[in-house]
Amino acid sequence: MVTSLTTPVLCPPLHVLNGSQVKIGQNTHLNYNTTMMSSAPITIGDNVKIAANCQFLANNHDLYDREKLLCAPITIANNAWLGAGVTVLAGVTIGENAVVGAGAVVTKDVAPNIIVAGVPAKIIKQIPHPEQIKQG
Repeated sequence: MVTSLTTPVLCPPLHVLNGSQVKIGQNTHLNYNTTMMSSAPITIGDNVKIAANCQFLANNHDLYDREKLLCAPITIANNAWLGAGVTVLAGVTIGENAVVGAGAVVTKDVAPNIIVAGVPAKIIKQIPHPEQIKQG
C-alpha cells in the first residue's frame, strides 16, 4: 500500500533564525542541515524536495554599513527540487518544477520548468515534458 504524505517532513538538525517568517507547504521534504536565515519571509510550496545542507539566506549585510541588514523574501514554488548543498540568496524565486543542481548558488530567479546548476547558477536546460512530473 502506498501512503501519501500531507505534512512536511523536516529532518533535524534544522536551523531557523525566525520561524514566524517561514511557511512550508504540504508533502515537502527538508533534509538534514537545512539553514534558514529568515529575517524576511521564506515560503516553500507543496511537493518540494530539498536535499541535505541547503541554505536559504533571506538577509545580507549592506556593503558600506555592515551593521545594517538588507532583507528580501525567498520563494520556492510547488514541486521544485534542490540538490545537496544549494544556497538560495535573498530576493530569489525558484519556479514550479524547477531543478537546482547540487552545490549551486542561486543569485537570480529561476523560471518554472528549468534546470540550473553552478556558481552562480546558470540555465542548463528546460525540462522537456513538465506535464509528466509526478505531483506529490
